[in-house]
Amino acid sequence: MVGAILTQRARWESAAAAARRLGISRLLRYDRLAVARIRQVAALIRPCGDHRTKARRLVMFARFLHRHGGPAALASWQTPVLREALLSVHGIGPETADVILLFAYRRPAFVADAYALKFLGRVGFLRRARLAPRYVPVHARVTRLLEGSATELADLHAVIVEHGKELCGPKPRCERCFLAPVCDYGRRITERRRRTGR
Repeated sequence: MVGAILTQRARWESAAAAARRLGISRLLRYDRLAVARIRQVAALIRPCGDHRTKARRLVMFARFLHRHGGPAALASWQTPVLREALLSVHGIGPETADVILLFAYRRPAFVADAYALKFLGRVGFLRRARLAPRYVPVHARVTRLLEGSATELADLHAVIVEHGKELCGPKPRCERCFLAPVCDYGRRITERRRRTGR
């Protein structure tokens, strides 16, 4: 859960370094984090960037957990109720809420992050599904399509992120991608290179 907040607009490596510092200071427990001083938390999580804002979000989230009896108590809540409660916490948006639902509570939620929106847009899924490249509609459609399997959604998220890092980044490597023949973007790039010889 802490990682979901620390990775907001940050690389996982930086977030992991910040989480390790919280762990060394024994602040990875929600009851301790709930009473920590925001300034102290900010100093510890400096490696992940935007540390003051994220420190406030972490403390507010820990207080939310504390008010409701801790993470284990929330596990009995129905998914829609839990999602709405998470969204009510300062600094928890749809993406962060869905990461918490999927990875902390093993609830079915597609994380329509930047990697997913780029990938689904390039392969043509968004066009065929008549979806705008926006979080909420894509999250809802893919979550419904995979019929409630948290494991499949978690695996899909991991594969899309890895694919985005390795092949489908800002400068895609379509020539190395096995999906190029069935990908709208990959086919266009391949055809253009064939025509121009570049």
